[in-house]
Amino acid sequence: MRWWDIDPVLELEQELFPDDAWSAGMFWSELAHSRGPRATRRYVVAEDRATGRIVGYAGLAAAGDLADVQTIGVTRDHWGGGLGAELLTDLLRHATAFECAEVLLEVRVDNTRAQKLYERFGFEPIGFRRGYYQPGNVDALVMRHHVQEHVQEHAQGTETD
Repeated sequence: MRWWDIDPVLELEQELFPDDAWSAGMFWSELAHSRGPRATRRYVVAEDRATGRIVGYAGLAAAGDLADVQTIGVTRDHWGGGLGAELLTDLLRHATAFECAEVLLEVRVDNTRAQKLYERFGFEPIGFRRGYYQPGNVDALVMRHHVQEHVQEHAQGTETD
């Protein structure tokens, strides 16, 4: 993601998360930490090849050996096509590059579609954050993924293939 992607990402953010959408300032702040040798963030966009329209985006923040999936959004017309999984794969790959041992995320308790995606990638529920999503006062399910276990499983799978 680059600065010129912020406006189209904000439009998609408003469409997908109208009650608790991020502001332009939040994206600017995150992108400020995504470049250079001391980068602690990874933000990506996915574009429709035919139209050039942004159809997905995702972000990861790393601190020490812990990473946090900050956001993932995919246009409704691309749901079920594997784009969310591609974006999450990219974030997990970069969590490994950032040398993180664990990745955390919060997901709305009513977003079962996203929860199923995260479970497929080995995320496990570890708790709740009551009233996390405002102004709707919706709870968040906190999920954790152990990066090292995923890396070891993948390495073992390729040795036997």
